[in-house]
Amino acid sequence: MNPTDPSTLFRPGAADFVANPYPAYAELRAAGRVHHYAPTNQWLVPHHADVSTLLRDRRLGRSYQHRFTHEEFGRTPPPAAHEPFHTLNDHGMLDLEPPDHTRIRRLVSQAFTPRTVERLAPTVHRLAERLVDDFCAAGGGDLLAQVAEPLPVAVIAEMLGIPEADRPLLRPWSAAICGMYELKPDEETAARAVCASLEFSAYLRELIAVRRKNPGEDLVSALIAAYDGDSGGNAARLTEQEMISTCVLLLNAGHEATVNTTANGWWALLRNPSQLAGLRAAPDTQLPAAIDELMRYDTPLQLFERWVLEDIEFAGRKLPRGSEVALLFGSANRDPARFADPDTLDLARADNPHISFGAGIHYCLGAPLARLELQASFGQLLKKAPRLRLAAEPEWGPGFVVRGLTRLQVEC
Repeated sequence: MNPTDPSTLFRPGAADFVANPYPAYAELRAAGRVHHYAPTNQWLVPHHADVSTLLRDRRLGRSYQHRFTHEEFGRTPPPAAHEPFHTLNDHGMLDLEPPDHTRIRRLVSQAFTPRTVERLAPTVHRLAERLVDDFCAAGGGDLLAQVAEPLPVAVIAEMLGIPEADRPLLRPWSAAICGMYELKPDEETAARAVCASLEFSAYLRELIAVRRKNPGEDLVSALIAAYDGDSGGNAARLTEQEMISTCVLLLNAGHEATVNTTANGWWALLRNPSQLAGLRAAPDTQLPAAIDELMRYDTPLQLFERWVLEDIEFAGRKLPRGSEVALLFGSANRDPARFADPDTLDLARADNPHISFGAGIHYCLGAPLARLELQASFGQLLKKAPRLRLAAEPEWGPGFVVRGLTRLQVEC
């Protein structure tokens, strides 16, 4: 085996790698700053300083279609059968570049101001308390399905104004769509994503029509107010497709990281009993730092892709226009050049510039809300389940880019 060949180290389709990619990351970091990965024709970037720099480099972008056609960029257009997914995905601000990204983010950011998040706090704490009370009354169960998943879905649904009876539809749609964010998704995954994209889009069109006639205090009603249906358009406003794509993005991004941080975080705590004991002794003062450390230690989003929009020199290599970089968040968050003793869970870690929320113009808009949700659910479990313990060895899901457990069976 050639230890500098990234394909022998980086194996995102292998169950053992997904379960613990961190030793391979250490070898990638030791082998260099950038590695060409032939299976997906991407450049892997494993170091914290480089990932942080490239997230902010405007010569790279989440999209290239604001400047080039597929053919001009040397890329093959996606299959026509996948079009519903790409229409939905490509109009969300995460996959847009300025000026469209700037326009949409400015409008949506009004729903995520510190004052707005503060107003949401009582609702978040009430939902977390109810979920944990029910969980403890049952003696435990699958913490992922019964606490981690319902809380952020309920919060985002509440913000969007989605009726409670419809909320069970959201997580399956989101999971199917997020399957397309994995490296080289197969046709079965693509078919599920296309179906979910069509169904979710149709649902939101109906909801928008209802809210247009009867607006409320929800985010969908606020987005409708920023919609301009005239053919001339207005550069400061949203199209209906952008509205739909924004709602889907807020659901997907607004709960996937929170769900996986909750489950991955409790799995990490249960494997580090001394750290858990210290957190239980002083949850009110330690929780904020603990949440950030859990996000660093077992990062829910392991990889973030960006396109090279013009030839650049990086780490002694030429990265040509049309190539793609894969920024390894999980590796960056375990980089010993930036974090002391990075493979140790240290809930009191003071210097913790993890990049789990990204950086640059695509920094996670919902980071304050995610922290609020995580502190609420962890806080309730620490308070009401002081003897929480593992009931069965957990298993990792097949996804690598969005990495998390399939279940976390515990007893209270």
